[in-house]
Amino acid sequence: MERFTIVESAHVVPERIVTNDELATFMDTSDEWIHSRTGIHQRHIVSNENTSDLATAVANKLLAQADLSADQLDFIVVGTMSPDHLTPSVAQQVQGRIGATNAFAFDLSAACSGFVYTLSMASKLLATNYQRGLVIGAEVLSKLVDWEDRSTAVLFGDGASGVLLQQASTETGLLAESLKTYGNQSEFLTAGRQQNTNHFVGNIVTADPYFHMNGREVYNFATRQVPVVLSEALEKAQLTANDIDVYVLHQANARIIASIAKRFGQPIEKFPINVTDYGNTSAASIGILLDELRTNGVVHQGQRIALAGFGGGLTAGALIIQL
Repeated sequence: MERFTIVESAHVVPERIVTNDELATFMDTSDEWIHSRTGIHQRHIVSNENTSDLATAVANKLLAQADLSADQLDFIVVGTMSPDHLTPSVAQQVQGRIGATNAFAFDLSAACSGFVYTLSMASKLLATNYQRGLVIGAEVLSKLVDWEDRSTAVLFGDGASGVLLQQASTETGLLAESLKTYGNQSEFLTAGRQQNTNHFVGNIVTADPYFHMNGREVYNFATRQVPVVLSEALEKAQLTANDIDVYVLHQANARIIASIAKRFGQPIEKFPINVTDYGNTSAASIGILLDELRTNGVVHQGQRIALAGFGGGLTAGALIIQL
């Protein structure tokens, strides 16, 4: 066991809500078409905020809730696929803005598995000689969306979430994990291609910021591989699916989550869903759901929970956590 405790959780989303009905005013779609295929009714979209703004807001909420000062942090790790810049990282911007002078900071890019990968990395840091840190998932995916492409524009939203972790002497923390990458399938989901203007070799590649996705392949990947990583993590923890109190899965598609619940023979009530209200917020989605569940008392101390992310890379990962 890698011992830690989740001291606080928090999330922020932009005020601007874009419903399926609003999308239908400028593209060939409808609320029924989108919701029946994805479970999504609406998403939050930034007006002028960037990823670092949302991440900083989450960091400040976590510190305020815990009544801590920023200089008490040892590290800040941000999972994101939509940073403000290639450098500085979002985590470095957060560190500077909140005044976390004793913390080192870095981003981790694993798309929709970002929160799971980042939480796994943080647990390793806490297993050494670091005492306390922030794990944040933050995305402004609207800047990567082609709003004329119905196949992707209806899916994504903006938001950020995070947890404050600290070392624990009690039997709480990470029981087991399974992290996997399938780089040979990376072409099925891409975004943010940079321009290559290497005139020295006469090579110019035009930038393309937008999402491109083979929806069928990604759907099939998720329904196949998420059960694999969950099963491996459960086996390592010497647990069965019945031993998990709540499954907190990446919120990409309600049909994917229902398929996974059925695959494990578990009631859908153990697989809460909020994609209806937020859409796919990539690295932010698991943390947003986790914070809502903690706030509502659905997730609480003493439980075993499973977190699972899946998506671009292609990547998949599962963590079994004792609260």
